[in-house]
Amino acid sequence: MFSMNHQKFLEMDELSLQKVPYFFMIDFLSENVKVYRESEIKKSGLLIDFQNFSTVTQKYNLNKKIEWKAFPETLESFKEGFDKVQKNIRLGNSYLVNYTRKTEVQTNLSLEEIFYHSIAKYKVFCEDFFVFFSPETFVKIIDGKILTYPMKGTIDASLENAAEVLKNDRKEKAEHYTVVDLLRNDLSMVADDVIVDQFQHIELIKTQQKDLYAMSSEISGRVKPEFEGKIGSLMKKLLPAGSILGAPKPKTLEIILEAEGYDRGYYTGVCGWFDGESLDSCVMIRFIEKEGDRLYFKSGGGITHMSKLEDEYQEMKNKIYVPIH
Repeated sequence: MFSMNHQKFLEMDELSLQKVPYFFMIDFLSENVKVYRESEIKKSGLLIDFQNFSTVTQKYNLNKKIEWKAFPETLESFKEGFDKVQKNIRLGNSYLVNYTRKTEVQTNLSLEEIFYHSIAKYKVFCEDFFVFFSPETFVKIIDGKILTYPMKGTIDASLENAAEVLKNDRKEKAEHYTVVDLLRNDLSMVADDVIVDQFQHIELIKTQQKDLYAMSSEISGRVKPEFEGKIGSLMKKLLPAGSILGAPKPKTLEIILEAEGYDRGYYTGVCGWFDGESLDSCVMIRFIEKEGDRLYFKSGGGITHMSKLEDEYQEMKNKIYVPIH
């Protein structure tokens, strides 16, 4: 298994050193790495829609009323894993754990329709397997500069003074500080002169169910000489993404695997487009996967010692939406 993936990361290095454009997808545990040159994307059945790269050539109209129903697990069931996470945090094994669940959803939309009609920075449809519509950039590389935009903290935008409330919420703030710190450290493994350019920036995410405010920051640095042009090596070093794992990484990963009890697969992995010069990549969140004839929405949030069970349960449910207007 390892050698196969090792090969894929090397292939990514080779292509980026030769300035050959390609798209890649890496699952949560870096066990499955897929690399597609530009000419191979069409054959692969992938549909991709990023800010600066898209395989979508035409517009489709959605001529139906959307039906959407989620069947979240009970609070008791959610609590089992939540308690395992909290126990580990109290023992000092971790101070931030991203705890996720999978929820069955039923809809009259196909995965492909969800891809075409949802509004998001990053969208990918993988034939009859999954679709995601992610607001979260993982890293960008432009002219030797590497940037990341950790996103942590969301709130229902219809609440009074929602943006201010989010900015000043102790738990959300602590979580945001932690993730910014974690990603600053992560970036330092592959970059020099790492700085936080923007802190706690609030942006609006429109969805069909409700509008949400999300909190993000910007961190940047200069790619270290030994990683220059080597996107595979760089990804290997940075993954799994800190924002969807927690800290410290190795121990937190153990906690997640024990507490969640399901396979994340490509959910919370990363994918990206290298155009021959620059890289844009995202974290694969807001994710719907097909298993047999059922659809599952995978969602979650960061747990700290301040987290309240009911709030986290609610946040996990809040994120089960499609951003279609």
